Amino acid sequence: MKHLSAAAVTGIIIALSACSPAPQAGNTAVAPVAEQAAPSRTIGLDGLGSLKIGEPVPAGSSWKERGAQTSEACRTVTSPDYPGVYAIVTDGKVHRITVGQRSDVRLFEGIGVGASEADVRKWFAGFRETPHKYEAAPAKYLTAPNAESGDPALRFEIGSDGNVRLIHVGTMPVLGYVEACA
Repeated sequence: MKHLSAAAVTGIIIALSACSPAPQAGNTAVAPVAEQAAPSRTIGLDGLGSLKIGEPVPAGSSWKERGAQTSEACRTVTSPDYPGVYAIVTDGKVHRITVGQRSDVRLFEGIGVGASEADVRKWFAGFRETPHKYEAAPAKYLTAPNAESGDPALRFEIGSDGNVRLIHVGTMPVLGYVEACA
């Protein structure tokens, strides 16, 4: 076995300590890194944090049913870690996650609620445009061309102001629901 010099060992210790979070002022104890990790604020086609499209709600997570539910077949869950976000669960699995007005969650591309339709189209050209169910044009839905394939896909709800009102990630037919479980 090869021995490391004292300088090499010191360098490794310095490099590893740079990866550790610094204690906060007035806080002498440093919690383990896993406990300090903030929830992910980025949603992708696979899901949001530990909440994954096509999988059950993770046991022990902060995602819970809150408030009245409309049926046993379709449930909604929310988490205090993600204000303005809810998920739709059918057949015991997450089939859609919706990012709403009070949320700071964004897509990897930086698109979030409040982004312009032009920004969405810049990143997501070729999305299918359909009229909004309750609002007159220019309000609309922009849905990924692969949505009908059964794979996870994106759907944007554009308000009459031309900005993103909701972002949905999920699988059809739940991706296309306009009233949570309907």
